Amino acid sequence: MKFTRTLLAAALVALLAACSNGAQDSAQDAQKSADTAQQAADTAQQAAAAAPTPATEQAADQAKTAADAAGQAADQAAQAAVAASAAAPANTDAAKDAMSQAKDAAGNAADAADKAADAAKDAAGNAKDAADKAKDAMKGH
Repeated sequence: MKFTRTLLAAALVALLAACSNGAQDSAQDAQKSADTAQQAADTAQQAAAAAPTPATEQAADQAKTAADAAGQAADQAAQAAVAASAAAPANTDAAKDAMSQAKDAAGNAADAADKAADAAKDAAGNAKDAADKAKDAMKGH
């Protein structure tokens, strides 16, 4: 999954170099959010592994779900950016409408990825807190 995201990021960079507009910027923002969400999910999984309890495992699962959602949103933003780039050369009203819709879709996907990244960070924090509590409880016994 990480390789796919890396490949997607490389494709986005090439796309950005070829044609820069709001849709590509949104796609790049979505990819950054997806990467942040994946890092948060990794942190949550490490916390769960360090102190496996139902609470840490649940938080890690929530972080992974959020990271997956951010990845999907990044993919949608990239697709919208491609659509906007395809419509850009044509100078017709229909092409302008299509490009505008693609920009909006990329922006919406970037927003969704950002929210998913925030959720993943929250879940990672919950996993870390739960792991810390589990470790403290073990010390007390």
